[in-house]
Amino acid sequence: MQKLKLDDLNRVSVAAYKEQEKLPVVVVLDNVRSMHNVGSVFRTGDGFAIERIVLCGITANPPHREIEKTALGATLSVDWVHYEETTTAIKALRQQGYTIIAIEQAKNSTMLNAFKPDQEKKYALIFGNEVDGVSEQVMAMIDECIEIPQFGTKHSFNIVISAGIVLWDFFAKLRLS
Repeated sequence: MQKLKLDDLNRVSVAAYKEQEKLPVVVVLDNVRSMHNVGSVFRTGDGFAIERIVLCGITANPPHREIEKTALGATLSVDWVHYEETTTAIKALRQQGYTIIAIEQAKNSTMLNAFKPDQEKKYALIFGNEVDGVSEQVMAMIDECIEIPQFGTKHSFNIVISAGIVLWDFFAKLRLS
C-alpha cells in the first residue's frame, strides 16, 4: 500500500468549496476558550463541508495566528459569524429554520447512535466551553440534546473530538446512507 500524495487527493479550491453543496449543519461554539480548539473545529468543519461556524461569546475569531496553527487555512473556506451572546445566535438560527441541538451530557438526552437526523431538516449543533460545557441559558433554549456514549473513566471528550465524532455521524447518516 502506498500513501497518496497531496496532488493525488484532488482537493477542491476554496472558491469551489464555497459553491459546493453543504451538509445542512451549522456548528455553534458556546464560549470556547482555546484558539487551537477553534482552529481544529474549522478544519473539521471544512472536512465535512458544513454550512458555517457560529462563534459566540469569548470564542476567538479569525484571523489569528493561534487559530491558524490548527485550522490550516480552513478559516478561508468555512463561513463564520460571531455573536456576543450565544442566546442571540440561537434565536437567529431558530428563525432561519434550524433545529437546535446541544451536544452535552444531560437528563433525557438522546445517545448519538440512536439519533436519526431528518434529511429535510437543518441542524445547529452546539458545543460548549471546555470546562463548563453548554451554558444553562442555552440548554433552556434547545430542541434536543445529543450525548456521545462513553465507556471509560473520564466524563468527557475534548470539544474537537466531540465535534469530529458528531459531524462524522451526521455526515454518514445524511450523505452515505
